Amino acid sequence: MLRVVNLGAEVEGNPILNHVNLYIKEGQTYVLFGPNGNGKTSLLMTLIGNPAFRVTYGKIFFKNQEINNLTTDQRVKMGMGISFQTPPRVSGLKLIDTLINCAKQSGTDQNKIYEYAQMLNMEKFLNRSLNVGFSGGEVKRSEILQLLTLNPDLVLFDEPDSGVDLENIALIGNAMSELLDRKKKTGERKKSGLIITHQGHILDYVDADYGVILYKGMVACMGDPYAMLEEISKKGYEGCVEKCLKGFQNSIRM
Repeated sequence: MLRVVNLGAEVEGNPILNHVNLYIKEGQTYVLFGPNGNGKTSLLMTLIGNPAFRVTYGKIFFKNQEINNLTTDQRVKMGMGISFQTPPRVSGLKLIDTLINCAKQSGTDQNKIYEYAQMLNMEKFLNRSLNVGFSGGEVKRSEILQLLTLNPDLVLFDEPDSGVDLENIALIGNAMSELLDRKKKTGERKKSGLIITHQGHILDYVDADYGVILYKGMVACMGDPYAMLEEISKKGYEGCVEKCLKGFQNSIRM
């Protein structure tokens, strides 16, 4: 589904990603951990093709096609979707109109819009301007609602649980689990995901296959996301990365 090979990227001439390698198969969900300012959001912005983030070396493959030179809308049409940490508020554009456009893009039955809105408790927001006057949790639910309607094959989530209360996390997490096919058996899953999270609350609702730590712009560690989160809570990112590297070195000696 996604293959990132030796990727480097910069923004305004400043390097932000260094030799990043990542491989996500169809049906897999990865969790991306890392301290603030170490490149997590930058990686997602580079993958989705935000023009402010320039690839300096390496390649990105989506569905076995190199997409380095594709625009954001071309990547979305191929089946890539993203939820933003801080999405825009657009006065005058109704949420329902955005959802109808998403449904047309994906071929989703427009009747599903109301089913998804009910799932996320968003029915009363459909005729309001996109994200205008929404609380933090309502904005995050709006993002997931749009993704459900767009129905992408690879979904990138930028901190869907940040600034969200427990009730909203449950709504968002269950909807994400539905979107990512996590309620299906392993062999039946077709959707893939990459989720940025700091505190890991979303993992109570969305099970993940692997965890990755992005540290100083590089993939520093990969492993079980739940063990990784526990180690981070005990020793911080630096301690977790150090333990991971020691384990790798020991495996080489063996």
